[in-house]
Amino acid sequence: MRVAELTALLHLASPALPIGAFSYSQGLEASIEAQWTTDADTTRTWVEDGLLHVLARGELPLIAHQMSRWHAQDAAAIAAADAQFLASREAAELRRETEQMGWSLKQLAFSLEWGDEAGRAILAALTPISQPSAYAFAAAAHGLAPDAALAGYAFAWAENQVAAAIKAVPLGQLAGQRILMAARAVIDQAVEQALRTPPDRIHTFSPMLGIFSARHEAQYSRLFRS
Repeated sequence: MRVAELTALLHLASPALPIGAFSYSQGLEASIEAQWTTDADTTRTWVEDGLLHVLARGELPLIAHQMSRWHAQDAAAIAAADAQFLASREAAELRRETEQMGWSLKQLAFSLEWGDEAGRAILAALTPISQPSAYAFAAAAHGLAPDAALAGYAFAWAENQVAAAIKAVPLGQLAGQRILMAARAVIDQAVEQALRTPPDRIHTFSPMLGIFSARHEAQYSRLFRS
């Protein structure tokens, strides 16, 4: 990987990217409230299951296919796939989350003039836009390889989940780092699985995640927006 490509990937995966990821737990906080996630071991299971059974089947293959569509500037296919993903969000919080983060990443892309004018014109027409589609635009605009782009997205997701768990379970910093170390091999599996997934096999079927997200909307005490 070229240094410029690596730094672009680090930029997109950085927790400092101003898209608001830190304010969401994606159902984890409700899982903690329900005592499904109570310590380091159950948090590790939550993160690894999320990577293999949610991201690897839904967001990651979507990003890979959307990157190809962005390279081809196939506006109709990009819009159709994005609309299908938005419709698949299991709860209102998850829908608002991906729309807010997608919008923020879209605004950042315009402000920093990522990609070319034709690509940005397609991006401008997508309202609302999901985070995976906006991320795919950014990754394609920076010339990232699909496997690297997916690994960066997956690691950023896992890192955010661990950061949320450290605050809400709570966990120690060392326990969080052990979970992230263990996630490396799982991310590799998730990326390989995603790259083999054709468009008609993409799905987000995860009933308990949807239930936890719906419960979180009415949770008595919470730190996160999802």
